[in-house]
Amino acid sequence: MKKKHIALGIGGAVGATIAWKLITRPETVRFEDHTEKLHHPDHSNFTEVDGISVHYQEFGDKSDPTLVLIHGFTASTYVWKTVAPALAAQGFHVIAPDLPGFGYSEKPAWYDYSIGSQSRVIQRLMNRLGVGKATLVGSSYGGAVSMWFALDNPERVTKLVLVDAVCNNDPKNHPVLRLAEVPGIGEVITPFLVDSKMFLKFRMQQTIDKTNHDLITADRIESVQRPIRAADGHRSVLLTSRNWDADRLVADAELIEPPTLLVWGENDKVIPIENGEFLYDRILNSRFVVLRDCGHIPMEEKPEIFVKLVTEFMRDPKGRLAESDSEDIRIEQIHKD
Repeated sequence: MKKKHIALGIGGAVGATIAWKLITRPETVRFEDHTEKLHHPDHSNFTEVDGISVHYQEFGDKSDPTLVLIHGFTASTYVWKTVAPALAAQGFHVIAPDLPGFGYSEKPAWYDYSIGSQSRVIQRLMNRLGVGKATLVGSSYGGAVSMWFALDNPERVTKLVLVDAVCNNDPKNHPVLRLAEVPGIGEVITPFLVDSKMFLKFRMQQTIDKTNHDLITADRIESVQRPIRAADGHRSVLLTSRNWDADRLVADAELIEPPTLLVWGENDKVIPIENGEFLYDRILNSRFVVLRDCGHIPMEEKPEIFVKLVTEFMRDPKGRLAESDSEDIRIEQIHKD
């Protein structure tokens, strides 16, 4: 009987904790409440796309060639904070949006948070901003969105840069994402995981190469966590994981037409380098760059090299790269005129 009472007590305490978490969390995070903590807030803008308020940052002259930088799962414009202004300084018009459900874009309950839907938002954002053609630069999940866009709208893609890009459903095998698939359980665990600084730090340690762990600061953890630390952010993270379907990219990668630069961290534990090799083999007009001592986010771990590679790729009409004598960079190229 005593054990039964203890179990009931523990169960009640757990239930109360869950209820308290769900009831007391804020409904949303407001951009205007955090502008003093953001990077480049003077470059932030908002526009409406299909009834969704979309936040984006813009750098450079609008008459220059346009780059659209698309972040990954649970990320935001924060990941481009260093390279966006640096690319603008190299003569590019840079647009870095927060995908719906992330950053400071709206996170509506009715949106389906699929890769295809995110691709359509990028298309209509470009329409809204008067951008006819652009080079898409997609990181991780944003790489999947970029490839989807290129398959549907090849005439609107000048070139494609895929950074440790998602190209299949393998990430859904992660234990946390598999658990999130279970109705009820996903709704309970997501708020606790998203709001846990300890869990986020652990994720960063797995995402960033150990040689670059100095990037894992309190400011970084707070900046990544802040915009999704509310009920609508928890929901968008959960729905994105549940609506994740990248199988089309496995089947149709060879149909990607624009010149493509693949940039991969050699030690990526999130989207292993074999995925980059797969895309390099399938995409005819492609170049494959591997960065040593680098994990899943080259634009943050190796920003100077990243800007140099993208700039060189953009300036050559066919996207060719000069061979590098650096031991930290391996470049392979496939091109058929």
